[in-house]
Amino acid sequence: MQTGHSVAGWAFLPQVSGLQAPDETCRLRASPVLSIKEGSMVAPQRLCRSVLYVPASKTRALEKVGTLDVDSIIFDLEDAVAPAEKPAARETLARALDAGDFGHRQRIVRINGTDTEWGEADARAVAGMECDALLLPKAENPGQVEEVAALVSGTPVWCMMETPRGVLKALDIAALPSVEGFVLGTNDLAKEIGCATGGDRMAMMTALQTVLLAARAAGIACVDGVYNAFRDEEGLRAECEQGRTLGMDGKSLIHPSQIGVANAVFAPSDAETELARRQIEAYDDAIARGEAVAVVDGRIVENLHVETARAVLAKAEAIAERAAG
Repeated sequence: MQTGHSVAGWAFLPQVSGLQAPDETCRLRASPVLSIKEGSMVAPQRLCRSVLYVPASKTRALEKVGTLDVDSIIFDLEDAVAPAEKPAARETLARALDAGDFGHRQRIVRINGTDTEWGEADARAVAGMECDALLLPKAENPGQVEEVAALVSGTPVWCMMETPRGVLKALDIAALPSVEGFVLGTNDLAKEIGCATGGDRMAMMTALQTVLLAARAAGIACVDGVYNAFRDEEGLRAECEQGRTLGMDGKSLIHPSQIGVANAVFAPSDAETELARRQIEAYDDAIARGEAVAVVDGRIVENLHVETARAVLAKAEAIAERAAG
């Protein structure tokens, strides 16, 4: 759960007017394009470099978000909506999803917790909404997640990982067939752990990596937590770079001004795509010669490096098609 930064951020909303299915890959340079879950190939995930929280009760924000260059949207019924407004927010969001053209953007609805008076009603409402997934806050055990999944008639479930219990149960949660992604709730996680939130995040690194490892083991997406200082572009860039280095698929965001940095950092650079092409070409040439290993820039290239290189190119192609479309 993130505190109400998304409401404040939207006060500054600017006027801004897919190797198969390449638009659908969510994997980074060190991750496969296709992943394994429950022993079978699953469909490639969508791009999720930038994942923006939007208050579900704010009509203007709901109208504007469809014009932004963001990969995914979290329509927030939880922290961004005051208690008295929550029932009306469900109706506002349902109308916006019915009427809006959100294009390529993945539509994820964050409900209130299942331990609140609004959670079950939110989940039942999401079952009838034009959305791509439900986001469950404070996911802590498989039974809790399965109860929510049963309410949404096959709608995929994403889980906020933001408590010690949730982190310690991450692998069991990730293995559920209904679960397609994790979002780190680093503000609440820091509060629950009692650690600092700023700087290099070493105080919560065990938790971040535990959740990421569970996601990778299950073949689902993993999106990093928010960066609170939305006017601090340098700090945001540093945290995005750290997240990408760890292996995160993207960054959750509280303000539209953060989208450009996240999209840039979580995209392959020109140098990375050029190296990927050379690695694939060199390896193919080696195989044609009956050799199992190639050498590029003084470093060996094996099949595992080629798999990574193909993932890099797939993501670069997905981004290029998105830009052209």
